[in-house]
Amino acid sequence: MRITAAVARSTGAEFTIEELELDKLRPNEVRVRMVATGICHTDAIVRDGVVPTPLPAVLGHEGAGVVESIGDSVTSVVPGDHVVLAAAFCGHCKRCRRGEMAYCENLFAADFGGRRLDGSTSLSKEGEAISSHFFGQSSFATYANVVEESVVKVDPDIPLEILGPLGCGINTGAGTVLNELKPEIGDSLAVFGTGAVGSAAIMAAKVAGCAIIIAVDVHDARLELARELGATHTVNSLNEDLGSRLAQITGDAGLDYVVDTTARPELLRQAADSIGVRGTVALVGGAKPGTEATFEVGASLSKGWTFKTVVQGSSVLQVFIPQLIQLWQQGRFPFEKIIKDYDFANLNEGFADSKRGVTVKPVIVF
Repeated sequence: MRITAAVARSTGAEFTIEELELDKLRPNEVRVRMVATGICHTDAIVRDGVVPTPLPAVLGHEGAGVVESIGDSVTSVVPGDHVVLAAAFCGHCKRCRRGEMAYCENLFAADFGGRRLDGSTSLSKEGEAISSHFFGQSSFATYANVVEESVVKVDPDIPLEILGPLGCGINTGAGTVLNELKPEIGDSLAVFGTGAVGSAAIMAAKVAGCAIIIAVDVHDARLELARELGATHTVNSLNEDLGSRLAQITGDAGLDYVVDTTARPELLRQAADSIGVRGTVALVGGAKPGTEATFEVGASLSKGWTFKTVVQGSSVLQVFIPQLIQLWQQGRFPFEKIIKDYDFANLNEGFADSKRGVTVKPVIVF
């Protein structure tokens, strides 16, 4: 089948729009006609070689579309169903069997390997193999053969044009708060970096009933949006002393939780220094392998504090994504406010706008 796709051909280069060949469905796959797909920071760091996926590749992992056909073993959807596409997992390792799919022991092979488990790829161009199955989907394309594990059936009355980002970025931010940290009513929580993931964490903190929700960023426009989404306080760390402001806001009690989306070592240290007794720092941002951060472990020992990394919001996506949609329908999770649409031909512009902080969540609409 001939399709149109955005191809990452070399490290750091812009995507090129090309005609490719999509192969036949395998028994465990679902063919999806893409309606929209979000642009995520993970796509950018893979394109730029921070996380290795064999190039050339079709990336994209926040797809939303309509099921065209299904493989012989697929039971969760039928043709015509509306679906959101999320991360892939193997389904048979110890973590998957325990319902911890976000921590699948075969995560890198399933999501970043660029191949099916048998070594094949679904995409090619005149005999040239193009890496596919990025996060089980490779949604920067008009059609994709998607592993069933990545497919989440959704209500057909909800516009697919806004649902794609639920598959990764929004799920990651909201899930980190609601599934992993689970703050209690009245707790304090700070979010370092108010992109899509951070914005989702802010909305989730409001849903959870946090009394103090602090948004930290270097873009005033994003901080204004964070206020609209539920932040009670904002800090521009370019022109304010972050540690002093956090101490002032919490009355020197320290924070109960920090969600860091930046993965910058100096900010992780600041987060740890700002945490209160029994507080938790959750890192969700992606850093280059080998990146290290330092923490004070003398005076802070008596705090009994925790540092943890969180993947995909610790979510069972087929359960959590419908829950987020329900919150949106109730008006409690207005994630549509962070979305800006782009034509497929303008995909590179969406990446550039995201990097400059102009757009919080770019979404490609086919």
